[in-house]
Amino acid sequence: MTLSASRLLTPGRFYLLAGLALLVLVAFPELASAQDSDAPVKKKNIIVHMIESVGWVFGPMLLAVSVCLVALIVLLALDLRMASVIPPGFVDEFTDTVNKRKFKEAFDLARNDPSFLGRILTAGMSRLQYGLEDAREASMNALESIKSDKEQKNNYTAVIASLGPMIGLVGTVYGMIESFMVLGASTSTPNASSLAEGISHALVVTLFGIGVSIPAIFFNAFFRNRITKITMDVGHIADDLLTQMYHNSKKPAAPTPAAPPTPGGSAAAAPPVAPR
Repeated sequence: MTLSASRLLTPGRFYLLAGLALLVLVAFPELASAQDSDAPVKKKNIIVHMIESVGWVFGPMLLAVSVCLVALIVLLALDLRMASVIPPGFVDEFTDTVNKRKFKEAFDLARNDPSFLGRILTAGMSRLQYGLEDAREASMNALESIKSDKEQKNNYTAVIASLGPMIGLVGTVYGMIESFMVLGASTSTPNASSLAEGISHALVVTLFGIGVSIPAIFFNAFFRNRITKITMDVGHIADDLLTQMYHNSKKPAAPTPAAPPTPGGSAAAAPPVAPR
Protein backbone atom coordinates (compact mmCIF):
# COMPACT_ATOMS: atom_id res chain seq x y z
CA MET A 1 0.00 0.00 0.00
CA THR A 2 2.82 2.40 0.83
CA LEU A 3 4.62 1.53 -2.40
CA SER A 4 1.53 2.19 -4.54
CA ALA A 5 0.96 5.54 -2.82
CA SER A 6 4.55 6.60 -3.45
CA ARG A 7 4.15 5.65 -7.10
CA LEU A 8 0.98 7.72 -7.42
CA LEU A 9 2.55 10.79 -5.75
CA THR A 10 5.40 11.49 -8.15
CA PRO A 11 7.52 14.64 -7.75
CA GLY A 12 5.74 16.28 -10.68
CA ARG A 13 2.30 15.65 -9.18
CA PHE A 14 3.51 16.81 -5.78
CA TYR A 15 4.71 20.14 -7.17
CA LEU A 16 1.46 20.53 -9.12
CA LEU A 17 -0.66 19.95 -6.02
CA ALA A 18 1.54 22.29 -3.98
CA GLY A 19 1.20 25.00 -6.62
CA LEU A 20 -2.58 24.63 -6.71
CA ALA A 21 -2.73 24.83 -2.93
CA LEU A 22 -0.59 27.98 -2.93
CA LEU A 23 -2.83 29.52 -5.60
CA VAL A 24 -5.93 28.79 -3.52
CA LEU A 25 -4.33 30.34 -0.44
CA VAL A 26 -3.40 33.47 -2.36
CA ALA A 27 -6.82 33.84 -3.97
CA PHE A 28 -8.74 32.97 -0.80
CA PRO A 29 -6.60 34.01 2.18
CA GLU A 30 -9.53 33.69 4.54
CA LEU A 31 -9.16 29.90 4.28
CA ALA A 32 -5.66 30.06 5.76
CA SER A 33 -6.72 32.02 8.86
CA ALA A 34 -9.51 30.06 10.45
CA GLN A 35 -10.97 31.89 13.46
CA ASP A 36 -13.15 30.72 16.31
CA SER A 37 -16.70 29.94 15.35
CA ASP A 38 -17.99 32.45 17.95
CA ALA A 39 -16.39 35.54 16.36
CA PRO A 40 -15.50 34.90 12.73
CA VAL A 41 -13.47 37.61 11.03
CA LYS A 42 -14.18 38.03 7.35
CA LYS A 43 -11.15 39.12 5.34
CA LYS A 44 -11.37 40.77 1.95
CA ASN A 45 -9.95 38.87 -0.98
CA ILE A 46 -6.48 40.20 -1.80
CA ILE A 47 -7.14 40.32 -5.55
CA VAL A 48 -10.36 42.31 -5.04
CA HIS A 49 -8.51 44.57 -2.63
CA MET A 50 -5.75 45.27 -5.18
CA ILE A 51 -8.27 46.03 -7.92
CA GLU A 52 -10.06 48.47 -5.63
CA SER A 53 -6.82 50.05 -4.44
CA VAL A 54 -5.34 50.69 -7.89
CA GLY A 55 -7.94 53.42 -8.47
CA TRP A 56 -9.89 54.72 -11.45
CA VAL A 57 -6.97 56.71 -12.85
CA PHE A 58 -4.02 54.34 -12.73
CA GLY A 59 -6.10 51.19 -13.22
CA PRO A 60 -7.32 51.99 -16.77
CA MET A 61 -3.89 53.42 -17.58
CA LEU A 62 -2.07 50.22 -16.61
CA LEU A 63 -4.77 48.14 -18.31
CA ALA A 64 -4.28 50.03 -21.59
CA VAL A 65 -0.51 49.55 -21.38
CA SER A 66 -0.99 45.83 -20.71
CA VAL A 67 -3.32 45.45 -23.70
CA CYS A 68 -0.78 47.21 -25.94
CA LEU A 69 1.95 44.88 -24.68
CA VAL A 70 -0.11 41.76 -25.38
CA ALA A 71 -1.00 43.03 -28.86
CA LEU A 72 2.67 43.70 -29.66
CA ILE A 73 3.71 40.27 -28.41
CA VAL A 74 1.07 38.51 -30.53
CA LEU A 75 1.92 40.61 -33.62
CA LEU A 76 5.66 39.97 -33.37
CA ALA A 77 5.14 36.29 -32.61
CA LEU A 78 3.06 35.90 -35.78
CA ASP A 79 5.48 37.93 -37.92
CA LEU A 80 8.56 36.06 -36.71
CA ARG A 81 7.23 32.55 -37.20
CA MET A 82 9.45 30.38 -39.36
CA ALA A 83 6.54 29.77 -41.77
CA SER A 84 6.26 33.53 -42.30
CA VAL A 85 10.00 33.92 -42.79
CA ILE A 86 10.92 30.87 -44.90
CA PRO A 87 7.82 29.01 -46.15
CA PRO A 88 8.14 25.23 -46.08
CA GLY A 89 9.03 23.84 -49.48
CA PHE A 90 9.80 27.24 -50.99
CA VAL A 91 13.57 26.73 -51.23
CA ASP A 92 13.24 23.33 -52.90
CA GLU A 93 10.64 24.56 -55.38
CA PHE A 94 12.67 27.65 -56.24
CA THR A 95 15.87 25.61 -56.69
CA ASP A 96 14.12 23.09 -58.90
CA THR A 97 12.64 25.87 -61.06
CA VAL A 98 16.03 27.56 -61.47
CA ASN A 99 17.75 24.29 -62.35
CA LYS A 100 15.20 23.83 -65.12
CA ARG A 101 16.19 27.31 -66.37
CA LYS A 102 12.67 28.64 -65.89
CA PHE A 103 13.84 32.02 -64.67
CA LYS A 104 10.58 33.83 -65.36
CA GLU A 105 8.64 31.27 -63.32
CA ALA A 106 11.21 31.55 -60.51
CA PHE A 107 10.82 35.33 -60.44
CA ASP A 108 7.01 35.03 -60.34
CA LEU A 109 7.30 32.45 -57.56
CA ALA A 110 9.33 34.84 -55.40
CA ARG A 111 7.24 37.91 -56.26
CA ASN A 112 3.95 36.21 -55.33
CA ASP A 113 5.30 35.00 -51.98
CA PRO A 114 4.77 37.51 -49.11
CA SER A 115 7.40 35.94 -46.84
CA PHE A 116 10.70 37.57 -45.88
CA LEU A 117 12.62 35.32 -48.23
CA GLY A 118 10.27 36.01 -51.15
CA ARG A 119 10.53 39.78 -50.73
CA ILE A 120 14.33 39.68 -50.47
CA LEU A 121 14.69 37.43 -53.52
CA THR A 122 12.37 39.66 -55.55
CA ALA A 123 14.51 42.70 -54.75
CA GLY A 124 17.73 40.85 -55.65
CA MET A 125 16.43 39.19 -58.83
CA SER A 126 15.19 42.50 -60.20
CA ARG A 127 18.84 43.68 -60.24
CA LEU A 128 20.42 40.39 -61.30
CA GLN A 129 20.79 41.57 -64.91
CA TYR A 130 23.34 44.14 -63.72
CA GLY A 131 25.55 41.56 -62.03
CA LEU A 132 25.66 39.37 -58.95
CA GLU A 133 27.12 42.03 -56.66
CA ASP A 134 24.38 44.49 -57.58
CA ALA A 135 21.76 41.83 -56.88
CA ARG A 136 23.32 41.03 -53.51
CA GLU A 137 23.34 44.69 -52.54
CA ALA A 138 19.67 45.09 -53.46
CA SER A 139 18.69 41.99 -51.48
CA MET A 140 20.66 43.12 -48.44
CA ASN A 141 18.98 46.52 -48.58
CA ALA A 142 15.58 44.81 -48.61
CA LEU A 143 16.68 42.62 -45.69
CA GLU A 144 17.79 45.65 -43.67
CA SER A 145 14.46 47.34 -44.37
CA ILE A 146 12.52 44.35 -43.07
CA LYS A 147 14.80 44.06 -40.03
CA SER A 148 14.39 47.76 -39.25
CA ASP A 149 10.60 47.45 -39.39
CA LYS A 150 10.55 44.55 -36.92
CA GLU A 151 13.05 46.27 -34.61
CA GLN A 152 10.89 49.39 -34.52
CA LYS A 153 7.91 47.32 -33.41
CA ASN A 154 10.03 45.56 -30.82
CA ASN A 155 11.26 48.89 -29.47
CA TYR A 156 7.75 49.60 -28.20
CA THR A 157 8.09 46.64 -25.81
CA ALA A 158 11.19 48.37 -24.41
CA VAL A 159 9.16 51.58 -24.03
CA ILE A 160 6.48 49.68 -22.09
CA ALA A 161 9.19 48.07 -19.96
CA SER A 162 10.34 51.56 -18.95
CA LEU A 163 6.85 53.01 -18.74
CA GLY A 164 5.50 50.46 -16.24
CA PRO A 165 7.81 51.39 -13.32
CA MET A 166 7.36 55.09 -14.10
CA ILE A 167 3.57 54.77 -13.80
CA GLY A 168 4.12 52.80 -10.59
CA LEU A 169 6.36 55.54 -9.23
CA VAL A 170 3.77 58.21 -9.99
CA GLY A 171 1.13 56.10 -8.25
CA THR A 172 3.44 55.68 -5.27
CA VAL A 173 3.95 59.42 -4.92
CA TYR A 174 0.22 60.03 -5.32
CA GLY A 175 -0.66 57.47 -2.65
CA MET A 176 1.88 58.88 -0.22
CA ILE A 177 0.51 62.39 -0.78
CA GLU A 178 -2.97 61.09 0.08
CA SER A 179 -1.63 59.51 3.27
CA PHE A 180 0.18 62.69 4.33
CA MET A 181 -2.96 64.71 3.66
CA VAL A 182 -4.81 62.47 6.12
CA LEU A 183 -2.02 62.97 8.66
CA GLY A 184 -2.04 66.72 8.16
CA ALA A 185 -5.81 67.09 8.41
CA SER A 186 -6.14 65.19 11.69
CA THR A 187 -5.61 67.09 14.94
CA SER A 188 -5.71 63.93 17.02
CA THR A 189 -5.01 60.31 16.23
CA PRO A 190 -5.37 59.89 12.44
CA ASN A 191 -7.92 57.55 11.00
CA ALA A 192 -6.05 54.29 10.37
CA SER A 193 -8.43 53.21 7.62
CA SER A 194 -8.01 56.43 5.61
CA LEU A 195 -4.26 56.32 6.16
CA ALA A 196 -4.08 52.72 4.96
CA GLU A 197 -5.99 53.52 1.77
CA GLY A 198 -3.28 55.90 0.53
CA ILE A 199 -0.47 53.49 1.42
CA SER A 200 -2.29 50.58 -0.19
CA HIS A 201 -2.85 52.61 -3.35
CA ALA A 202 0.87 53.46 -3.52
CA LEU A 203 1.98 49.86 -3.10
CA VAL A 204 -0.58 48.32 -5.47
CA VAL A 205 0.15 50.72 -8.33
CA THR A 206 3.87 50.04 -7.89
CA LEU A 207 3.21 46.30 -7.95
CA PHE A 208 1.14 46.48 -11.12
CA GLY A 209 3.69 48.73 -12.82
CA ILE A 210 6.49 46.26 -12.11
CA GLY A 211 4.19 43.40 -13.16
CA VAL A 212 3.77 45.02 -16.59
CA SER A 213 7.48 45.76 -16.90
CA ILE A 214 8.83 42.25 -16.22
CA PRO A 215 7.24 40.46 -19.23
CA ALA A 216 8.00 43.47 -21.43
CA ILE A 217 11.72 43.19 -20.60
CA PHE A 218 11.70 39.45 -21.28
CA PHE A 219 9.91 39.64 -24.63
CA ASN A 220 12.01 42.59 -25.76
CA ALA A 221 15.19 40.54 -25.34
CA PHE A 222 13.54 37.43 -26.81
CA PHE A 223 12.31 39.17 -29.97
CA ARG A 224 15.58 41.09 -30.39
CA ASN A 225 17.54 37.84 -30.50
CA ARG A 226 14.91 36.26 -32.72
CA ILE A 227 15.11 39.09 -35.25
CA THR A 228 18.91 38.85 -35.38
CA LYS A 229 18.87 35.08 -35.94
CA ILE A 230 16.15 35.23 -38.59
CA THR A 231 17.81 37.98 -40.60
CA MET A 232 21.11 36.10 -40.63
CA ASP A 233 19.45 32.85 -41.78
CA VAL A 234 17.35 34.53 -44.46
CA GLY A 235 20.33 36.53 -45.72
CA HIS A 236 22.45 33.41 -46.17
CA ILE A 237 19.68 31.48 -47.93
CA ALA A 238 18.83 34.40 -50.24
CA ASP A 239 22.50 34.84 -51.16
CA ASP A 240 22.83 31.14 -52.02
CA LEU A 241 19.70 31.17 -54.19
CA LEU A 242 20.73 34.33 -56.03
CA THR A 243 24.21 32.90 -56.69
CA GLN A 244 22.69 29.68 -57.98
CA MET A 245 20.33 31.55 -60.30
CA TYR A 246 23.12 33.80 -61.60
CA HIS A 247 25.42 30.90 -62.49
CA ASN A 248 22.57 28.95 -64.07
CA SER A 249 21.75 31.92 -66.25
CA LYS A 250 25.38 32.05 -67.46
CA LYS A 251 25.48 28.39 -68.47
CA PRO A 252 24.96 27.67 -72.17
CA ALA A 253 21.57 26.33 -73.08
CA ALA A 254 21.24 22.62 -73.63
CA PRO A 255 21.58 21.59 -77.33
CA THR A 256 18.37 20.95 -79.17
CA PRO A 257 17.74 17.32 -80.15
CA ALA A 258 18.64 16.28 -83.74
CA ALA A 259 15.92 16.13 -86.36
CA PRO A 260 14.27 12.71 -86.72
CA PRO A 261 15.36 10.58 -89.68
CA THR A 262 13.35 10.57 -92.88
CA PRO A 263 11.18 7.60 -93.79
CA GLY A 264 13.93 6.39 -96.16
CA GLY A 265 16.04 5.51 -93.14
CA SER A 266 18.58 8.34 -93.22
CA ALA A 267 18.50 11.99 -92.40
CA ALA A 268 17.83 14.30 -95.31
CA ALA A 269 21.07 15.66 -96.65
CA ALA A 270 21.48 19.32 -97.31
CA PRO A 271 21.40 20.24 -100.96
CA PRO A 272 24.85 20.91 -102.42
CA VAL A 273 25.80 24.49 -103.05
CA ALA A 274 26.72 25.15 -106.62
CA PRO A 275 30.18 26.69 -107.01
CA ARG A 276 30.36 30.16 -108.42
